[in-house]
Amino acid sequence: MKYKRILLKLSGEALMGDLQYGIDPNMLKQYAQQIKEVADLDCEVAIVIGGGNIFRGVQGVASGMDRVQGDYMGMLATVINSMALQGALEEVGVNTRLQTAIRMEQIAEPFIKRRATRHLEKGRVVIFGAGTGNPYFTTDTAAVLRAIETQADVILKGTRVDGIYTADPEKDPTAEKFDTISYQEVYDKNLKVMDMTAFTLSEENNLPIIVFDMNTSGNLKKLILGENVGTLVTNN
Repeated sequence: MKYKRILLKLSGEALMGDLQYGIDPNMLKQYAQQIKEVADLDCEVAIVIGGGNIFRGVQGVASGMDRVQGDYMGMLATVINSMALQGALEEVGVNTRLQTAIRMEQIAEPFIKRRATRHLEKGRVVIFGAGTGNPYFTTDTAAVLRAIETQADVILKGTRVDGIYTADPEKDPTAEKFDTISYQEVYDKNLKVMDMTAFTLSEENNLPIIVFDMNTSGNLKKLILGENVGTLVTNN
């Protein structure tokens, strides 16, 4: 097993599957099954999931909403997704804990670094909801922050694309995929891997990022076992 402790970043939009809005139960089950496969290998798994399938703060701002209000609504959307994923994981027999950056004791623990780390050591999948708990910060930044705090070996960014390309492969058929790329090359080529705050934080803490296709069953397990899947971003 190449990675002992991972931070898996999932987008909220990915949970929509073929739907236009909300959560596709089939996609939720597929994700839960993939996560169970790696948890059964004794890989310690932490997860951050976005909320874009329900509400995005920046969209609210575009329609005239206050930015801070919109961002807090987005944080609550991530909690809904986190609860849905927690339920799906527990249905397949995975022990989980949900921790949130905004206190809501009836449904989740507050985020406490040492408690989160202890859960991971005991083999529980830990889901971090509500982003960083602060407006103006994305769930990408929350993912990097939690990965650093819990001393994860790598950030695995699960998307619907199988890596980082020279251009958007869904729009440009001539786009070429990178197997590995440095942080500096990402800056130089102006590639959109994560938002810049998250990406810079990852670089400064020498935390590698792998962008991969989470929608292909088995990819997550292959990554954990050291197979060449997706695109690796490192300082080297």
